[in-house]
Amino acid sequence: MEKVVFKAAKRTVTGKQVQQLRRQGLLPGVVYGYNVEPTPISLDAHEAGKALPKLTSSSIVTIDLEGKQIAALVREKQRNFIKNFFTHVDFQAVSLTETIRTYVSLHFFGTAPAIKEFQAAIVTSMNEIEVEALPNDLPERIEVDLSKLATLGDAVHVKDLPIPAGVEVLTDGEEVVAVATATQEEAAETEFVDGIEPELSVERGKKEED
Repeated sequence: MEKVVFKAAKRTVTGKQVQQLRRQGLLPGVVYGYNVEPTPISLDAHEAGKALPKLTSSSIVTIDLEGKQIAALVREKQRNFIKNFFTHVDFQAVSLTETIRTYVSLHFFGTAPAIKEFQAAIVTSMNEIEVEALPNDLPERIEVDLSKLATLGDAVHVKDLPIPAGVEVLTDGEEVVAVATATQEEAAETEFVDGIEPELSVERGKKEED
């Protein structure tokens, strides 16, 4: 992904008065973290609105704060979904020479043969994993190939994911990312034919801790 630079200015307007900034076409935000005191900032709302949807939790951006270049992660994007515009954004400054812990999104692709052959349902149990790496080694996302799910019970685990060099996975490798399971109709048919109740379980990803 090409380098993303947000031109920002320090702001003194806070609280309910930030509505004035939004009416002026500005997006309020804050930057904090490595070598940066928590600083309220404002961005051009139109330019930020075009760039922010493309960024993931592991995207490194540059904040040009009145001439000072700050490498940062987008930590939180608040949005008005009814009117479809961003209302606030948080940036965490990072050191490009020190490893950081963050979450990388998972991107699912491919068609599982188990869907056609066994009328399976594909259950996904997480949409991101925790990693540690230098900021510039962080991938935008990690690909999950569902075409490997050929029969009922087949699963993709965290340990099966293609992890780039320089990235350490902190999420348990045995955690299930996606699994092919019987649909309710198939499970009911098995119960009727075999006279037993099938055990159907899906391992869920651990809840993200704050």
